Amino acid sequence: MKLQIVVAAHKRYPMPEDPVYLPVQAGRALHEPLDWQGDDTGDNISAKNAEYCELTCLYWAWKNLEADAVGLCHYRRYFALRRFGPKWSRVLTGEKAAKLLQKAPVIVPRPRRYYIETNYSQYAHAHNGADLDRVRDILSQQGQRWTAAFDAVMARTWGHRWNMLIMDRPTLDKYCSWLFGVLGELEQRIDLSGYDAYGRRVFGFIGERLLDVWLEAEGVACRETPLVNMESQHWPRKIAAFLRRKFAREHG
Repeated sequence: MKLQIVVAAHKRYPMPEDPVYLPVQAGRALHEPLDWQGDDTGDNISAKNAEYCELTCLYWAWKNLEADAVGLCHYRRYFALRRFGPKWSRVLTGEKAAKLLQKAPVIVPRPRRYYIETNYSQYAHAHNGADLDRVRDILSQQGQRWTAAFDAVMARTWGHRWNMLIMDRPTLDKYCSWLFGVLGELEQRIDLSGYDAYGRRVFGFIGERLLDVWLEAEGVACRETPLVNMESQHWPRKIAAFLRRKFAREHG
């Protein structure tokens, strides 16, 4: 199996030594080039990086890499072999990833858990909930199983995040065809003129939620791995911001 895992990056950063990892500059069409492969060659949506985030790298990998399986992670966030130990030694190896793909066609990181929020309410507190409603309207045109999957996922208090995945080629083709089709339709229904720079990343944020919708609707088996972050997560600050948003939306 030829496996390639794209590492989406927008700045210079240390990279894993394992040759399975391919550093790709995200949004290269919009920025000064780095000494890495860019997401702006071949069939690409690099110019949409401000709205699609790391998904421009996924699109590039889907359309341009010749591999039996393809993955996406971030320059500071990787699939992990185990939860503890020196950070770089914990990064999932290509050999281990190939073995996991023999057991299931999809690898995802362990889910983020919100506990006091559902996927829908968390999104509505952090972003524009109306955009999720637009997605549901789009999915309703694809049939009842898609709205049922959407509703089930939105009611959960956990989800697989960061658009991180590893998929065998047939599964990747099916997923990306569906994902970018939905997001392309969503582009036609959102006026971004009133969004700030953070809010304009809407298609990347929505994409994070759609992975679980697709897995649910298609009944695709997946394997989960731990996650390793190369930088501090500043959890006290993140939790405080999360609670501020929740309180402001509910009482504002």
